[in-house]
Amino acid sequence: MLPLTSPPGSICIVRLSALGDVTHAVPVVRAIQKHWPQTRITWICAELEYKLLSAMDGIDFIVIDKNSGPGGYYRLWRQLAGRRFDIMLQMQTSARANVTGAMVRADIKLGWDRPRARDFHRLFMTDAIPQTRFEHQVQGHLSFARSIGLDVAEPEWDFPVSDEAIAFVDNVVPAEQKILLISPCSSHVHRNWRTQRYAAVADHAVEQHGMTVVLSGGPSPLERALGEAIEVEAKHPLINLIGKDTLPQLVALLQRADIVLSPDSGPVHLANALGTPVIGLHACTWSRRSGPYHSLDLCVDKFAEAARRYRNATPEQLRWGTRIEEAGVMDLVEIDEVIECLERALQPR
Repeated sequence: MLPLTSPPGSICIVRLSALGDVTHAVPVVRAIQKHWPQTRITWICAELEYKLLSAMDGIDFIVIDKNSGPGGYYRLWRQLAGRRFDIMLQMQTSARANVTGAMVRADIKLGWDRPRARDFHRLFMTDAIPQTRFEHQVQGHLSFARSIGLDVAEPEWDFPVSDEAIAFVDNVVPAEQKILLISPCSSHVHRNWRTQRYAAVADHAVEQHGMTVVLSGGPSPLERALGEAIEVEAKHPLINLIGKDTLPQLVALLQRADIVLSPDSGPVHLANALGTPVIGLHACTWSRRSGPYHSLDLCVDKFAEAARRYRNATPEQLRWGTRIEEAGVMDLVEIDEVIECLERALQPR
């Protein structure tokens, strides 16, 4: 029965992806490690996310290839054979995650409440976190910790940054310079802002504040093309690291930055976890749910206007977590609004 009155011997976490959501789950692990240091923690995650999480101590990781089909599930079943956990925390509701969780033997299987569940998630669970409205994803994940009996109000990440990654950043980013890091690309194309607008903000940062502007992103053709377009349109030279850094190096880069500018994407939440101020660009998604947790005041949020224009509704009338991924929706975010947030972010906080 939940909440527990004594520490469990073992906990299994199912949070396969994506980077931002995996980052939200880290404070749950930290809370378990802090309050129940003897509890054994196993985390089932995907390959890319493991590259981010592997530096964390005290966790037994089981890594799965999300694209391996039935063979991957069979290998997972073999890895889990003979293992039983006191509790499974299933923090992901996709069909793939639900099948993964079904293979985990646990006395208690804790999942999301019904309004936030999908793909028959509740059928796989024995218990659910409390139902609530308008809860940020960080607090939603922390509800798992509170539901099992941990007294935790605010998140602690304590994200490890390797010396090798710090050395990489020191070699490519000028010392003693204020850094504006632009991570321009989300995994959802309609969340991306126009390259001309990124270039305009970059030029303002250089001309008005003498900042060094760094572009960061993955190696996909779309991300490389966006970075090259921003370079062409900017009046001043930029440091373009898109496709040139590893995930651990990205973590060090986000920590080194003074300000990060990005649409709703994984690097936003990584930067927030590292204590770096983030200017989040929101129209497809609501920052109240998925914005950078400690920088919500720096978000340019046009979700309410997008809801009226594209759904004829207010945000409160839409299902929590609704995404308005329509062509041109990010044009609601104006350059001047982002520059105003940049100016505020440069003031002492």
